[in-house]
Amino acid sequence: MKTVLPDRQQSLVQWVSQATGINTFGVKVRLRGNDLHILCEGTECPQRWRTLSDLLQALQQTNLDILTSSEQTSIYQVFVYGRRKGEQRPSWCHRVHLNQIDKHLDQVQQALLADSEKSKQPGGALIVSNESLARQGNPEAIARYLSETLSTLGVSVQVKIKLYKPKNSQPEENRLWIFCQSSYSPDASLLAEPIAQKLRYLKLSGYQDAVIVSQVSGETAPDWLLRIDLTPPEVMLKEWARWGDVQAIARLLTEVLSGLKVGVQVSLKESTLHIFCIPAFDPLGTAPIPDKVVCLEAILPQLEAIAPQGILAATIYGQKAGDKEPTWIDWLALPAANHPAFALSPLDLANTGDEPAMVFLLERLLNPDLDWRLLTGGIRVLLLNKNRLLHIMCDAPVCPQRQQVASKITQFIRQLKISGIMGVRIYGRRAGNKEPFWHYGVDLEHRQRLVPEATPEFAATSIYINDLVTPETSEPILRPDLTTEEVQNFVTEVARDWIATASSTARKFLLKSQLFTESSESAERNHDLQGIKIALVWGTLGLLLTLQTDWVLGRIIALNTPTPKVASATLPSSSSEQKASLTSGKNQTEKTTFFSSTSKTKSPPNQSSVFNASEFTQSDDTPKNNLAAAPLKEKATATAILLAARSQMPSFNVRQLDEQLALYKQRLARTGSPPDVLIIGSSRALRGVDPAALSKALATQGYPNLDVFNFGINGATAQVVDFVIRHVLEPSELPKIIIWADGARAFNGGREDITFKSLAASVGYKQAFQKTPTTANSNDLPENTVNSGEEKTKEEKQEISTYEAVNQALNQALASVSTSYQNRDQIKSLLQKQLLVFGNNQTVASQKQLTDGTSDESISQQAVDFDGFLPLSIRFNPARYYQKHSRVPGNYDNDYKSFQVEGQQDTAFQEVLQFTQSQKISLVFVNMPLTADYLDPVRKQYEQQFQQYMLRLAANPNFIYRDLSQQWPKVNDFFSDPSHLNRFGAYEVSKKLANDPMIPWPVK
Repeated sequence: MKTVLPDRQQSLVQWVSQATGINTFGVKVRLRGNDLHILCEGTECPQRWRTLSDLLQALQQTNLDILTSSEQTSIYQVFVYGRRKGEQRPSWCHRVHLNQIDKHLDQVQQALLADSEKSKQPGGALIVSNESLARQGNPEAIARYLSETLSTLGVSVQVKIKLYKPKNSQPEENRLWIFCQSSYSPDASLLAEPIAQKLRYLKLSGYQDAVIVSQVSGETAPDWLLRIDLTPPEVMLKEWARWGDVQAIARLLTEVLSGLKVGVQVSLKESTLHIFCIPAFDPLGTAPIPDKVVCLEAILPQLEAIAPQGILAATIYGQKAGDKEPTWIDWLALPAANHPAFALSPLDLANTGDEPAMVFLLERLLNPDLDWRLLTGGIRVLLLNKNRLLHIMCDAPVCPQRQQVASKITQFIRQLKISGIMGVRIYGRRAGNKEPFWHYGVDLEHRQRLVPEATPEFAATSIYINDLVTPETSEPILRPDLTTEEVQNFVTEVARDWIATASSTARKFLLKSQLFTESSESAERNHDLQGIKIALVWGTLGLLLTLQTDWVLGRIIALNTPTPKVASATLPSSSSEQKASLTSGKNQTEKTTFFSSTSKTKSPPNQSSVFNASEFTQSDDTPKNNLAAAPLKEKATATAILLAARSQMPSFNVRQLDEQLALYKQRLARTGSPPDVLIIGSSRALRGVDPAALSKALATQGYPNLDVFNFGINGATAQVVDFVIRHVLEPSELPKIIIWADGARAFNGGREDITFKSLAASVGYKQAFQKTPTTANSNDLPENTVNSGEEKTKEEKQEISTYEAVNQALNQALASVSTSYQNRDQIKSLLQKQLLVFGNNQTVASQKQLTDGTSDESISQQAVDFDGFLPLSIRFNPARYYQKHSRVPGNYDNDYKSFQVEGQQDTAFQEVLQFTQSQKISLVFVNMPLTADYLDPVRKQYEQQFQQYMLRLAANPNFIYRDLSQQWPKVNDFFSDPSHLNRFGAYEVSKKLANDPMIPWPVK
C-alpha cells in the first residue's frame, strides 16, 4: 500500500513526474523556506541537461504557487538534484531562479547543443544576481536576496512596504517589513545580525528602518519582532564626524581623496586636527607627493560642511610615507573658531548635562569597532533624565550583554560628575522592543527610599526618544528614591528576627520535654542517680518492645510462608525452561508461556471491558476517540530479566541497559546479523519510536523487510549513548543507520549525569574498557585491579578491631534467638507490598520518578516488547495529571539546571560523530515532540540554544538533524505526560520518519 503524501507534495510529485517522464517513485520533493528541492533518481542517474530542459519548459507554463497550499509562502528558487537509486549523495545539482527562467533555459539549450557536438566551449546566458535587483528597492527582489541565506535555516521570507506616520507631525515615511516564517521558533540572535548586515549592505534609499517579524507556521501571533536601522553608512559617518570623531573624519576624507589617489592619516592634538596627505599606493617610493592646491580644494569644503565640535583648526601636511619632514604645510581655521556653540568639546558639553553629547560619547564608548557599527547598526543609546536619575537604554539587533556595557557606562558617568544626578539606571534590550531584557542600577549619592522606582518605558524607535511612557493606572510610588540594597537589608533584618524567634520557641519545647537540659545550668546538682534510673526504665521498655515486635513478625511470616510442595513443583520446570531459552531459540514459545502463565486472559478487543489495552482500569474521562497505532506485541520484560540474569556479561548498574542489551544479543543470536535500523536515546526514544510501525511504513515506501530495534534507556544522555555505541556493542553488531531520538536535556553539560555516574561505577563499565584498549582512557585503568582485590580483603580482615569482633559476636547471638531475623527478606517484601496498597504507589513512584523521570502510571506499565519498545496507552490529560504531579517550571527543572551544550555531553557527541563516520554508519538525530504545557519560556530558550547547536553540526557528513519538537504541541492525545509520547504519538512519529526524503534508509 502506498503511503499517502500531503496534498501539496503529492501534486508536486505528479507534476514533476509528468514534466520529466520519471516515475513518481523516483521523484521526491521538499519545501524549505522559499526554496523547492526536487530529487530525481532512477536505476541510472537522470541526465542533467535533458531533465533540466524538460523541467524548465514546464516551469514556464506552470505557477508553482497553485500546486502548494495557501499557507505556503511563495517559491523563489528551485534546486534540482539527480542521483542513482541507492546512493546517498546526488551526482549533480542545479539552482534555478524562477524570475529568470528564460535565461536558464538558454543556458541549458546551449549545454545540450554543446553535448551533442561534443564541444568543450562553455556557454550560457548571464544570470543577474538577486543582490543587483534588490539594490533597486523592489520588495520581491529583496525577499529573494534574503532567502539565499535564510532558506538554509528553514526560514521563508516575504517583504512588504508600508507607510509609517511619525508622531511629531513629520511626513509619512516608507518602512520595510520582513516576514520570516518557519516550522520552529528561531532565536532572534540567530537571524538578527545576518539580516542586518545583508540589508545595510544594499544601502537602500528611502527607508529609515526595517522591521523583522518572525512567526511559526500555523501560529497567528508573531513570535518576536526586531528593528533594523537602515540609516546609510555615510549618514552615520557624518553624524559622528560632526561631533569631532577622528576616525569618522578620516573615513570621509579618504572617500573624497581616493579618486585623486591620495591617502589620508588623521590625528587630534588638543583642539587642532592634523591631516597628513600621502600617496595612496607607493610600494616603490616613486609616486609624486600629493598636490597642495588639489588637496586643499577637496578637504576645505568637507571640513567646513562638517564643522566638527570642539576642533578649532586643522593643519594639513603633504609628504611621502616614511618621510620625517613634510614637503608642504597649510593651516585652516574651522567654524568652531568663529562660533562659540561649536567651541566646547563633546566631553565638556557632557559635563554640563548636554544629553546629545552624552549620547554620542556613550555610543562611541560602546561601539569601538566602527566597521561593525556601519555593518550592523551597532549599539544605540537612548537617554532620559527623570527624578534626578539618569536612565540609559542600550539596544542593538542582538541584546547587549549586561557585563559588556554596564560597567563601562557606570565608570563613564562617574567621571562626568554631572550636577543634580544622584544615580544611573542602565537597561538592555533587543532593537524594536519596549521592555528591557535586563537592568542595572548604581547610586552616585546616598538616597532614601521605601520601594524601588518603576522602570521607565523607552520608545521602540529613535523618533520617540523624548517619550517617557508612564501609565496613568499604575499604582503610586511612595518612595521612588529607595535603593535595591536598602530593600535587601530590610528583608535580611526581618529574616534574622524570624530565625531568632523560631530558635527560641524550639529551645523551650525541648527543655519542657525533659530530654534536654541547658548546658549553662549549674553543675552543683547531682543527677547521676536520677540519670541511671531513667536509663534503666527506658532500656527495659525498649527491650520488651523489641521482643514483642520480633514475636509478632515471626507469626506473620509463619502465616504467609508458602508450602514447600509448590516450590518443588515449580522449580524444576523453571530451571529447565531457563536453560532451554538460553541454549536454543526453538523454545521461545514455551519460555514466553511460562512467564505469562500467571497473567489473566485478555478480553477480545470487540468486547467491552473495564481494562484498556494496557490492562489498566479505564477512567471515567477516558477519551472516546480512537487513534491509529500499531498492534500491541508480546511483552518481553520477563524474558529480558531472565536473559540479563543468565548473561556472562557483568551488570552496568542500570537495569534497563542490562535488559535491553540482553534482548539485543538474543536478536543477534536469532537472526545472525544486526538489525537494519537501531533506535537509541533516553525514555523519549524508548516510548517515542515504534519499530513495528516504522518497519511497516518503510515497506510502503519501497524499503521492505527492514529489521528495526529500539535500544532506548531511561535517563540516557549523550555520554550513555556514546558508551553503548562505541564500547558495549561490537562494530559488527551495529546497524547501517542509527536513529538517535531525544532532546535538549540529554545534551545539558551543566547538570549532574546520574545515569552515567551509576554506569561508570559498575564492573561492566571497567570490563568494557578492558575489552576495548583503543579507547582514549583505557590505558589509565590499573592492570592489577582484580589481583589486588584479594590482598585488600585479607588486610581488612587483619585490621578488624576488638570492638568490631565483640559487636559481630553479639549480632550472631541475637540472630540465633530471633524468630524473624532469618526471614528478614520476606518481611521486607511484605512491607513493600503493604506500602504499595495503602500508599497508592506514591512513595515508590516518587523514587522511581527521580531516577528515570517516569510517572506512576507508566511505572506499572514498564513492559517492553521484543523490539525493545515501551508502548503506553495513557493519554496526557492536564486536568488529571497535575492533580497527582506538581507543575515544575523550567527554571526549577533539574534536567535544565545550569544549561549548556558545551562540556562532557558535547565531547561524547563529537566522539559518536567521528565513530559513525569512520564506520560509514548514517546517524540521524530526531528532536522529539513536546507539549505546549512543557515548553514554557525558560525551556523554549534552552531549546533554541539546542537548535542552534544542532544546526551548526548538521554540516557533518553522514549526520542528519530532524526537528519534531513542536510538531504536535497541543495534541495531548499523542502524549503520556508533558514530555513523553504514548504509542499513538510513537505511531505518528514513525510514519513521519519513514516518509522523510532526507533520511537515507538502507536497501536490502
